[in-house]
Amino acid sequence: MAEARSAVATPRVQKEDLGTTSSWTDFFKFYRQMVLRNYFRFRNSFRNGVWPTSTNNLVVACGFSLYLLEYEPRWAERVTPMLKDAADVISLPKATPRWLKHIVTSVGISVVFFTTLMKVRQYLLRILLAYKGWMYENVREVSWKTKFWGLTVKFVSGYQPSLYSCQRSLPRLPVPPLRETMAKLLESLEPLCTEEEFNSYKDQAQEFENTIGPRLQRILHIKSWWAPNYVSDWWEKYVYQMSRCPIAINSNYYALDHYIWTPTKLQVSRAANVLHSLLFMKRQIDREELQPLLLRNTIPVCMAQYERIFSTTRMPGTEIDELLHYDSSESRHVVVWCQGLFYKLYLYDDKNQLLALSTLEKLFQGIIDDANKHKESVSESERSVSALTGLPRTEWSKIMKRHLTFGINRDNMEIINKAVCVVVLFDKPPESLVAKAKNLLHADGRTLWYDKCFNLCVFPDGQCGLNVEHTMADAPAIGHVWEYAMTMEVIEKRYLENGQVMPPPKSFKQGQFRDPRRIMWDITDELEKEIDRATKHNQEQNEDLDLEIRNHSQFGKGTIKKAKVSPDAFIQIALQLAYYKDAGRFCQTYEASATRLYQNGRTETVRSCTNATAAFVKAMESGKKSKEELIEMLRFAGNRHQKLYRDAMSGKGIDRHLFALYVVSKGLGYENKFLDSVIRRPWTLSTSQQPQQQIQANIPDINLEPFRKMCSPGGGFGPVSDDGYGVSYMLPNEYNIFFHVSSKRSSSKTDSVRFADLICQSMEEMRSLFDN
Repeated sequence: MAEARSAVATPRVQKEDLGTTSSWTDFFKFYRQMVLRNYFRFRNSFRNGVWPTSTNNLVVACGFSLYLLEYEPRWAERVTPMLKDAADVISLPKATPRWLKHIVTSVGISVVFFTTLMKVRQYLLRILLAYKGWMYENVREVSWKTKFWGLTVKFVSGYQPSLYSCQRSLPRLPVPPLRETMAKLLESLEPLCTEEEFNSYKDQAQEFENTIGPRLQRILHIKSWWAPNYVSDWWEKYVYQMSRCPIAINSNYYALDHYIWTPTKLQVSRAANVLHSLLFMKRQIDREELQPLLLRNTIPVCMAQYERIFSTTRMPGTEIDELLHYDSSESRHVVVWCQGLFYKLYLYDDKNQLLALSTLEKLFQGIIDDANKHKESVSESERSVSALTGLPRTEWSKIMKRHLTFGINRDNMEIINKAVCVVVLFDKPPESLVAKAKNLLHADGRTLWYDKCFNLCVFPDGQCGLNVEHTMADAPAIGHVWEYAMTMEVIEKRYLENGQVMPPPKSFKQGQFRDPRRIMWDITDELEKEIDRATKHNQEQNEDLDLEIRNHSQFGKGTIKKAKVSPDAFIQIALQLAYYKDAGRFCQTYEASATRLYQNGRTETVRSCTNATAAFVKAMESGKKSKEELIEMLRFAGNRHQKLYRDAMSGKGIDRHLFALYVVSKGLGYENKFLDSVIRRPWTLSTSQQPQQQIQANIPDINLEPFRKMCSPGGGFGPVSDDGYGVSYMLPNEYNIFFHVSSKRSSSKTDSVRFADLICQSMEEMRSLFDN
């Protein structure tokens, strides 16, 4: 079939594909770039390895010791003899000049001093960062102990750290005590179980703690001594890569751009500008020029996830998927989807410069024109190849091995895998915000390449968003990059009055660049049937998704703060109240928290349905308590939730600990009823607060308040449980809260619109407690 299409299509073929030989200039240019890349990698690796010290410390130490040996100042009479003794230890020929001997001695002494100083500062900083008492104190009421600790951290820390400089100094995630985890687990189950169920769990936990629990705990302790993180590698492997269900809706998530504002109505202009901003962030990450995030401008967080944000693909496997990441020397293009056709778009010119905005704009327009010309000559199956990535992972892996590992299909897969990202140019604008979000989450089931790190989706009216693969990184990392792209459009003039991108300065000279190259597939009859089946499967899953987005504009976090309740705790309690109204009971609730204060930290679970929250919800529904009593119960529940959240961030959570115990038990061949039942309990309510204003760590002087009408609603994800809800919420400013509610239409127990109404109703009822 590919041969027949080749007769009517006119793909753009590059000169180098015709077999022309490279010139000596190209040869030297290639090796020059390779040498420079290796130099910068070595330099960054050395800087990260010696941080928080720097090479300046070595130079100063060398110069100072050489000065003492050469001039022997009187104020250093006690030090100079020791330096001379060290010089005598070094075996140099007797004819060696005195000055050379002093230089060799000073260098040797300086290296020893520098290495000692480096190790002392690294381990001292790791010890200091293990302290988490600051997290439990009010920002405005910091104790003298914490103030002294903060000053010490700043004194020990180096200046101007690069992206990964702080990694070696971060502490390892501690293994919580087994008894403490069991106690917290039982406390979290109490409001969810009947008395009989709770007593059964209590007995099982006691038996586990007295039998195999301590042995599993010892193995986790041993792993925590040598591994950077005792749980993250298992979490990535068993939760993401070994999951066999489709990643569309179930794993991937979406991110929206601005709420009611679009900087341009031109699709190609918006695509060029947003892609250019993302590529700028990629360059910052590749060069390690992006500043690491610091909490309270003092405490560094783990930045390891940033390495895989770009140029990463999740490859399907029969039993386990593989995460492939390509460096900047291999990944120098994006793949563009338009009208069902794929194109390879080169991002750099012959001078190794990133293409100018205006050049990208023209190339995107050329792709659209070419796709409109040839879309009729492409079969529906070729237009729907992306649908295969939405199948269950084992099925997708088998199809890939049978049809996409040879010939032009293998070359096409390599092009997609090595791409920086996939750019999707939709041909229809969304009818509503919900329709836009559904397009970003799953589209029509045959457009998005779900395996890619992210799909940048741009609509004909200029709106845009992301579909993100979850294995490579958690939402805060990709949110940081996306926030930069969105914010720069607001605070900088990026477009002309007619909507086109700003032209480059006159001094800028674009080098020669290659035109986009059309990607064509070899679709056999058997592969066509598989693509059709995948498309139907995806569309059935899409139709089952019930999504609602609600802008809660009656009040925001500014009002909640006045009530002396944590905004996150207030919303989590409102979610419990809403679910109790909806189902007449409480459910196991998952709230995502980060553990990036530790090496290779990812997430931890906050079990936000607590006894205190349940008591408040029941009191609200009963109507038998006064406002004063309800306020006291609300604040108590809020404080309890805040403590759980802080515990999760500081390595005292229970779910990753339980998960690691479960993995070890399976590895040793144990079948434990208690661990099985606890791990398999469904998360009926899966929630997450979305991060914002992360770029202020890199642009501290930016003031976003004047632009609050241009805020982003954030993003969302699919439900975790078949009979549950997925709820993400964004607090972009003091006045708005956006809720993204997802569920399945096939469930008779859920309705996203109804639940969103109940959330807003519960928020207002809780706010009304503070009317006076």
